[in-house]
Amino acid sequence: MGIRFLLNGEPQDVSVSPTVTLLDWLRETRHLTGTKEGCNEGDCGACTVMVTDPDGTARALNACILFLPQLDGRAVRTVEGIAGPDCTLHPVQRAMVNHHGSQCGFCTPGFIVSMAVAHRNGRRDHDDQLAGNLCRCTGYAPIVRAAEAAADAAVPAWMRADAEALARGAVGEPAAGPRDRPPYIPTSADALAAWYAANPEATLIAGATDVGLWVTKGLRDLAPVAFLNQCSDLKGIVADSETIRVGAMTSVAEFGAFIADRHPSLAELIRRYGSVQVRNAATIGGNIANGSPIGDSPPALIALGATLHLRKGDARRSLPLEEFFLDYGKQDRAPGEFVEAVSFPVQPDTLACYKLSKRFDQDISAVCGCFNVSVEDGVVTAARIAFGGMAGVPKRAGAVEAALVGLPWSEAGVMKAQAALADDFQPLSDMRASAAYRMRAAEGMLMRYFHEQAGSATDVLAVRA
Repeated sequence: MGIRFLLNGEPQDVSVSPTVTLLDWLRETRHLTGTKEGCNEGDCGACTVMVTDPDGTARALNACILFLPQLDGRAVRTVEGIAGPDCTLHPVQRAMVNHHGSQCGFCTPGFIVSMAVAHRNGRRDHDDQLAGNLCRCTGYAPIVRAAEAAADAAVPAWMRADAEALARGAVGEPAAGPRDRPPYIPTSADALAAWYAANPEATLIAGATDVGLWVTKGLRDLAPVAFLNQCSDLKGIVADSETIRVGAMTSVAEFGAFIADRHPSLAELIRRYGSVQVRNAATIGGNIANGSPIGDSPPALIALGATLHLRKGDARRSLPLEEFFLDYGKQDRAPGEFVEAVSFPVQPDTLACYKLSKRFDQDISAVCGCFNVSVEDGVVTAARIAFGGMAGVPKRAGAVEAALVGLPWSEAGVMKAQAALADDFQPLSDMRASAAYRMRAAEGMLMRYFHEQAGSATDVLAVRA
């Protein structure tokens, strides 16, 4: 039994190496060359496809870092499938023609798919929805005008056909493991725990937004592998009056939508995390487990007082998130142990997150600072502050916190705490920023937080007459 999914409405049963990407398979095996290879790392959006999940949710994803086993039980629609069966143009295609949104045409298929998914989902935040699609010719103005012009058009019936087909069981039950050949696709955390304990050398693949590059850029052989996207009990967010628990396989996009009302600054940070395509695939657990020193979710979660929940076989343990990161490329995770969830307390919103990068959208942070300070009667009573990009791991600023607690919440107190940053961090210089620049940026973020909490206007993007 192979990987079963719908491609432009037609059932597929494919047996390939587990790390063959959808992009390569489409172009080399199916000769569907409308899906383009640009960056081959999920940055440019030229390879965007529409993926419909069994629950009917439609997502824009990057085919270049999407492995075929991740499609098991789902439906894929490439640019060749955006028009109707009788070649009737989709409203976004017609609008792109009318508004002259295409020149060389290389990026256009990806734009069309992203626009069609956004149109199907009723999204009108066109700048955000198209931030993951790079155009070097036309400029974005006519493309955004096309998206706006198509926004009120009805969703064509054929664009809902995939969800209806999946509901009818058009591809049968997902071909879950164990199998007589790779890959392993568990459908529960229990199944994953048993398999991973027996195969601790294996690579776990969640959204593949990081692991995908190990294949496309690093040319690595990842065998054996397990794909976690069908572990439904590792997905979702559970909140009560005291705690918010986020399953490891919860997408960054889902978490961003959930957290917007509780901690809007974190939601704004997530809006700049990759692109829509990346956020739709990337998972909270993956962003933590890869241990990247410039991952943007760990500093925010550390500032919220997050606890990480790990599992190996039937054994579970929990630890403060900041203690999971030991050194560059090294985490407190035993062979065969995986991230099950992360949780943090329900709390008043005093969180602010600042991301400094060369590009506003879809760029790696030079510095990411997250601040969560409690003040009573003008005195700092508690502080949790964490940074990414300032060390080999996401790191809590213990000396800065200690310098703040017990002092009046004042500019003078903040200046004293700024000096303590040198006790917490000795940042490196690299292509994104020098060590001195990073330190000054971190100092500035702390002072910005003080003024923002005092009610001063600090939005660096605001335009005033």
